[in-house]
Amino acid sequence: SIVVLLLSPDQPIYSTAITLPVKSTLATMTVAQSVQVFGKKKTATACAFAKQGRGMIKVNGQPIELIQPESLRLKAFEPVLILGQEKFANLDIRIRVKGGGATAQIYAIRAAIAKAIVAYHAKYVDESSKNELRKTLLNYDRNLLVSDPRRCEPKKYGGRSARSRFQKSYR
Repeated sequence: SIVVLLLSPDQPIYSTAITLPVKSTLATMTVAQSVQVFGKKKTATACAFAKQGRGMIKVNGQPIELIQPESLRLKAFEPVLILGQEKFANLDIRIRVKGGGATAQIYAIRAAIAKAIVAYHAKYVDESSKNELRKTLLNYDRNLLVSDPRRCEPKKYGGRSARSRFQKSYR
């Protein structure tokens, strides 16, 4: 409830108080089953938000079927193809991806999808199904669940790149 104080210049501050009833917002809201996970590749980061739904997967607001470049579209589909469409039938996944290049973003998206389904099963289904999904994904490609630690090596002096040196000349 909210307490409203009515003040007038000739009355003391404690004189009048009216209590108004307020509807509880927590009681009226339904709690949706959802998980949020991240997939990373180089500097690309994909944030996946998985919740109960109809099997829809969207990347930056558009369906995953329209993802560009077209040649790498199957890479983004891999977690769905490996685990089967029925695992994703009651799950909506929204993905926001930024940073990196086109290829790194695709790899970040596929990691985010794989991590999202495993996290959802761990939290809301059961441990045995989570372990089964995890084992299937790890057997196919470890990078679906474990991020790749390789990064670009910084350039050093005395050469044009990280490792190559300028040609040595004696005269």
